[in-house]
Amino acid sequence: MNEWIARLRNAFTALAPREKLLVGSAGGLILLALLYVAVVNPLLGAIARTGSRREASEQELRVMTRLRQEYDGLQGRLSDVERRIQESPRGNLRSTLENLAREAQVAVESMEPQAAPPGDKYRESKVEVTLEQVNLSQTVNYLHQIESSKQVLSVKSLRLRKRPDNPELLDVTFTVSSFEPLQ
Repeated sequence: MNEWIARLRNAFTALAPREKLLVGSAGGLILLALLYVAVVNPLLGAIARTGSRREASEQELRVMTRLRQEYDGLQGRLSDVERRIQESPRGNLRSTLENLAREAQVAVESMEPQAAPPGDKYRESKVEVTLEQVNLSQTVNYLHQIESSKQVLSVKSLRLRKRPDNPELLDVTFTVSSFEPLQ
């Protein structure tokens, strides 16, 4: 290797001053090109990647913040429902629905208990209620009585059908659930 360097040095010293200037300039340009390719370009690429990663991280942070707010909102609603269930008066779901129907002045055609899956913390009672030949106002009033009851009740499904013999009246079927804590 030293021999090659010595040969290059001898060849360079043998050059005319004008040739030395030209070879030195070409060598400097090659050195600058190597410096750009080996150092500057990778640094610029790293800076660009860092900027795009920062933007992606900020976007992920915004998504996580939004998801956290939604989670906190749902947790608050769940806590509120659980508190209401704990404080809710206990009672037979069918008799509660019959009393609410009387208050709403609605004649209930039938109430059928439904099977509910067992829960870890709460026992669910379900009843399918059928109303026949009721108007929309009576239906809304009864459903409002159910939703605003002191006992925590929830309407799970609702089917409305116009009566073929009288389009002013409806046949209504819905399922109501009640929850009690397992203790």
